[in-house]
Amino acid sequence: MTPTDHAKAAADLLQAEVTGDQIGLLTKRYPEMGMDDAYSVQNAIYRAKREQGRSVIGWKIGLTSKAMQYALNIDIPDSGILFDDMMFEHGATIPNGRFIQPRIEAEIAFVMKSAVGGANVTRANVIAATDYVAPSIEILDTRIVRVDAETGKTRTVFDTISDNAANAGVVLGADRHAIDAFDLRWVGAITARNGEVEETGLGAGVLNDPIESVVWLAQRMAKYGQSIEPGQIILSGSFIRPVECTAGARIHADFGAFGNVEIDFK
Repeated sequence: MTPTDHAKAAADLLQAEVTGDQIGLLTKRYPEMGMDDAYSVQNAIYRAKREQGRSVIGWKIGLTSKAMQYALNIDIPDSGILFDDMMFEHGATIPNGRFIQPRIEAEIAFVMKSAVGGANVTRANVIAATDYVAPSIEILDTRIVRVDAETGKTRTVFDTISDNAANAGVVLGADRHAIDAFDLRWVGAITARNGEVEETGLGAGVLNDPIESVVWLAQRMAKYGQSIEPGQIILSGSFIRPVECTAGARIHADFGAFGNVEIDFK
């Protein structure tokens, strides 16, 4: 792909976000597309949103579980950008039509008190830079069709990364904890939709330890001259499968002693 291709793909995704009309698979439009192309499209979206006045409030890490990596035939996670208009309050109601095909995932969020970055970032660096951890819900959406109607092919990791890693929103629970208050590998969630349990999981499903997920992100960002900044929210990765959220869905993620998060879809 050329820089012009990257810009065109980003513009089409941004338009889809506004209109609610999904675009076709980028991997079908650009069969030669690779990982660097996908992040270039994502970066073009970043530049456009910054020009629109949006600010970056953090980052999300996806595809951290082995099951999802096997499904997409990759062996590394991916990442996306959290913008200020993606933040929703615990207990809020998402307006009808805000998203195209919303889904949610339960995650452990890290909120940073100091910058952390560089190719040699360690676990100890991430722990020292973390202000607190909290229960969270990530809202996913897709501005790209999940399946191509003509060929039956599903979107690939390159499509997803281009689409800002399918990121659409973040909800933090009210509870705040020191990073060493819990063994994050054993922090889990019972996630229910309209009172019925849909998914359960443990933090260990995220690269064996959510802290290691943040280490991965910091090291990946270093390759692009970026770093995690103070005050930013890091969604460390889901330990459940995505839960579909059609109109009227009421989501409750119960993290036990770690806290809970709720969000409704009108």
